[in-house]
Amino acid sequence: MTLAEGHVNSRCCAFALLLLLSGSALAAETPLPPMSPVGLWLITLGIVFLIAEAALPNYGVIGLGGIIMFVIGALILSNAELPVPMMIGLGLISTLLLLALVIRALKTRPRHAVSGDAGLLGSVTAITTVQPDNARNGWVQLQGERWQVLSATALHTGQSVRVVGRKGLLLQVAATDAAPLGE
Repeated sequence: MTLAEGHVNSRCCAFALLLLLSGSALAAETPLPPMSPVGLWLITLGIVFLIAEAALPNYGVIGLGGIIMFVIGALILSNAELPVPMMIGLGLISTLLLLALVIRALKTRPRHAVSGDAGLLGSVTAITTVQPDNARNGWVQLQGERWQVLSATALHTGQSVRVVGRKGLLLQVAATDAAPLGE
């Protein structure tokens, strides 16, 4: 997480807590029916877990717990004659927000290997140098490194080749028009 992302997350958490506290202050001035402290604590913890989900990289585990606590707390408070559509709506909104966070987190995950043999195999590059005594040996620049290559056919400078194998520090290559990816 970068410094800017941490700053944005802390501002979001501070804004959410400010809304929570201001709503509590307004609710304190209006007479409410007697409520269960367990229900209030569960709802409060559910909201805290949902805020924590936005700030922590855990792919929905804490947020799911927050939604469950929120809904159970709302069900406990249903004896206090709170409107059922309001409880259902808040639960659905929380679920949609959690789903959006999980989808966003999953999109940031890498899809394929980008290092090691898996990152090298199938890579296409150009021959930079061919050894004068053996036209099947040469050098390429690939992934920021200079690699020695060996081909079954003669190579020439500037030729486009695909990596088909690796033996230690030697890459086995074939011309791109002659080397399918699975070879």
